[in-house]
Amino acid sequence: MLDPVLLRSFLAVVQTGGFTRAAASLHLTQSTVSQQVRRLEEQIGAELLDRSGRYVVTTTEGERLLGYANRIVALMDEALLALGQSAVEGEVRLGVPDDFAANSLTPYLADFADAHPGIRLEITSGLSHDVWRAFNAGELDLALIKQRAGSAKGLASWAEPLAWLDSRARPVLARNPVPLAVFPPNGLYRLEMTHALDAMGKPWRIAYVSSSLPGVSAAAEGGLGLTLLPRRLITAAHRELGAAEGFAAVAPVEVALHARNQLPGYARELAAALIEACEGIMQAPAGVLSAS
Repeated sequence: MLDPVLLRSFLAVVQTGGFTRAAASLHLTQSTVSQQVRRLEEQIGAELLDRSGRYVVTTTEGERLLGYANRIVALMDEALLALGQSAVEGEVRLGVPDDFAANSLTPYLADFADAHPGIRLEITSGLSHDVWRAFNAGELDLALIKQRAGSAKGLASWAEPLAWLDSRARPVLARNPVPLAVFPPNGLYRLEMTHALDAMGKPWRIAYVSSSLPGVSAAAEGGLGLTLLPRRLITAAHRELGAAEGFAAVAPVEVALHARNQLPGYARELAAALIEACEGIMQAPAGVLSAS
């Protein structure tokens, strides 16, 4: 007998063109998907996929199985739906920056999950350039990112004012070169910071690197390095630097929500909730929202 679980893995590999993306779509490891396809090939007694090229394609036997596999899996899903046993009716894949992934968006995302128990909500947080790359690779349906103003038009966007931050208790401003607390290379704030310091003629050195926004913020609070962060994330332990200290203002960046074409209705509903959430977050006074 043909195992529908194995057939589903086979179909995912064919539809995505590879084992890695098939594994991501099925929420399995790549090795698990590979093993399941091997087991299906053993059941049938023939190779179903040609793995020799850049993309995985069906063999002659795999092409013959493809139509049957689609019909079997579709019929199985139809049966589960008819019996009221289908737990998943759809999926939304959302990417967000670290400073939006914690308390800021949680209530809105929890409300959406409660209202749509049959929708699988998958959230990925990280640096904006990583979220943007995943969105362009088709791995996300919605992406909330930081970008230079006007660089890519999204569903909605908001200006994000930036602030130079030093430690209030252990300032590093007077050191030469000034130590910096930064994100990894290609991070938007890091690029803006180093370009601005170069333009001001201020020598600098990298003292602390972290992909975590709370980590960078804490490093500035503790006197490990000066940093550039959204003004809304200033804490009581930060000291904001300005013209009086010889630091020119940096132009705001932009928070933008991007969406893939032809979103289903429930994904558009989530997008509307995110826009509402961001309106509140971006209008909050400086210091109200912390980086933690």
